[in-house]
Amino acid sequence: MNDNVKQMEEIYCTNTDSKVLIPSGMALLDMIAFFGIKNPQTILGACVNNKVQNLNYRIYSPKTITFLDINTANGRKMYSLSLMFLTYKAVKNLYPQNELFIKHSMNGGYYAEIENIKEDISVVVEHIKKEMKKLVKQNLPFERKILSQQEASDLFEKVGITEKAKLIRNSKRLYANIDILGETVNSFFFEMVPSTSYLNIFDLEPFDKGFIILMPDKDKDNKQPETVINQSKIFSIFQEHKNWVEILGTPYVTNLNERIIEGKQNELIQVSEALHEKKYAAIADNIYKKKDNVKLVLLAGPSSSGKTTSCRRIATQLSVLGIKPLQISLDDYFLDRGHTPKDEKGEYDFECLEALDLEYFNYQMNELLKGNEIELPRFNFVVGAREKSKKKIHLTDNSMIIVEGIHALNPKLSLEINRKNKYFIFVSALTQVAIDRHNLISTSDNRLIRRIVRDYNYRGSSAESTISRWESVRNGEEKHIFPFQENADSIFNSSLLYEIGVLKNYCEPLLMDVPQTSPAYANARRLHQFLNNFLTIKPDYIPPTSIMREFLGGSSFDY
Repeated sequence: MNDNVKQMEEIYCTNTDSKVLIPSGMALLDMIAFFGIKNPQTILGACVNNKVQNLNYRIYSPKTITFLDINTANGRKMYSLSLMFLTYKAVKNLYPQNELFIKHSMNGGYYAEIENIKEDISVVVEHIKKEMKKLVKQNLPFERKILSQQEASDLFEKVGITEKAKLIRNSKRLYANIDILGETVNSFFFEMVPSTSYLNIFDLEPFDKGFIILMPDKDKDNKQPETVINQSKIFSIFQEHKNWVEILGTPYVTNLNERIIEGKQNELIQVSEALHEKKYAAIADNIYKKKDNVKLVLLAGPSSSGKTTSCRRIATQLSVLGIKPLQISLDDYFLDRGHTPKDEKGEYDFECLEALDLEYFNYQMNELLKGNEIELPRFNFVVGAREKSKKKIHLTDNSMIIVEGIHALNPKLSLEINRKNKYFIFVSALTQVAIDRHNLISTSDNRLIRRIVRDYNYRGSSAESTISRWESVRNGEEKHIFPFQENADSIFNSSLLYEIGVLKNYCEPLLMDVPQTSPAYANARRLHQFLNNFLTIKPDYIPPTSIMREFLGGSSFDY
């Protein structure tokens, strides 16, 4: 064989449904042109045989490739983490004595603060933004090195990121990935974009004591992010819980693991559950103060936020105050299947508000408010039609309606009911603990892990099936739930300090069952690597009223 003949590899690209022969050893970045990708400059990375890879990754054997842009979940994650690293480097360049803390998600971006900064935050933000733009123009490469566990932990001790050093040191891994940008080191536990020039769309806006790192707008052709929408209520809940974990001394995963090693997992469970009970009681007290007007409590939240348990526990707290709660599910007000709207693909859209019989819902609620008796409907999901339930209810002086459903906070749902008669509650798992000061735990990932466990326990669904549907679920939430969260009179954070340690016991084996041939494998692998950071917690001491029982089983509530 002629040594000068280059070996060729067959590559199948799912984006264009085409196969191409490329020279062995070619980088993903150089392959894009071979496949006729529209807007090749928007490609950030790729899934290679369902594993997320940087565009510098080289191919030495036949592969199936899906190129990722910012409108894909993994592409957006690559962009966001690379943008965080860019922000960190800019802060280090300008304020080497001050430390950046990325606190939590907000406005489709991330809220951050700089410790002990003395200048006016608006001036600081302008300086950082200018420095970031300069670094983007310099086209600095994001590099990754593999160091031994000891070398990596020593390096992070040296640069002052001690919680990251501890996490690496206490892990079972022999090696750790280190991300490098110029002279700045960090680690973001995911693939980066190739260089800073890929991060030309972003913005920073001063907010409270810090600023918000704004991502490009979703599904808007990578346009500049819009101005910050008022999310003061969600922000205050995040801040309250961040302060709480600081007081408990568990702001990071490594602190949580130390409590487990000390044998204090039962204490973690007790304190977390006590906080939930206190918050439920406070919401019930708020409602009680308005009982002369409020007769309709509407509770909404995204998937696996713990809406059902929250509804039951708030009802219990209202009962303690002498209120008789009448619980209603919006699912029973679906239109018959033949009248359900269809989406752009011609499929039934059960997520949209118009899938509900709004006229009938408002009629029944107003009848109740007038003191009349109604018969609740019951939706038969097997035949796709509404039926009579033979369950008749009416309001008394000491009773109150509690309605649970994804559209409960949408003003259009209860348009015909006077606002003074309504009380809105938003429930979501706003994760409290972070991996380290620059790596957040995604609230979406938290809920996905919950849902994987719940779907397996109650619906017989595999992790592969749940992960495959998740992006569609998330799109529905972005459209139908999150735009209305600030309408809430009360916001309940349903996350529990100990929960990921418990869920790990159940979720890990389910994730390991996802085959590499599945498109869900990339996210299953990422979640599995994420769970590796946590020590397990036994579920034995979790009470039957806990939100966790909605996912694990063993609840004292009927679902």
